[in-house]
Amino acid sequence: MKYLFLVHVAPGHNPDNYANAWVEASKIIQQAAGARGTYLHRDLDNPQRLLAIAHWQDKAARDSASSRVDDRVKAIVQAQAEYCRIELIGEFAEPDWQVLPTAPKTQG
Repeated sequence: MKYLFLVHVAPGHNPDNYANAWVEASKIIQQAAGARGTYLHRDLDNPQRLLAIAHWQDKAARDSASSRVDDRVKAIVQAQAEYCRIELIGEFAEPDWQVLPTAPKTQG
């Protein structure tokens, strides 16, 4: 499953600081059972807005990890709270199907 949220970095604050904190917290979070990676993307039109994606084996694994947040992660999040606002987009199940582009066929 994917857990998606937007991070709104306050004007006058550097989004790179949040990105650095994200990396440090992610290193710890990714040690949890069922964690499958995180991604942080910067909005092309608004560099103060970031899209965060956490990939988990399933919702149960994510909920379990969320119920036992490491104190180091809590401290990282708390340090960033003054400079950013987190907006949950949602929790999304893995699709039963995927639409992937196919390579064009070559003639020859």
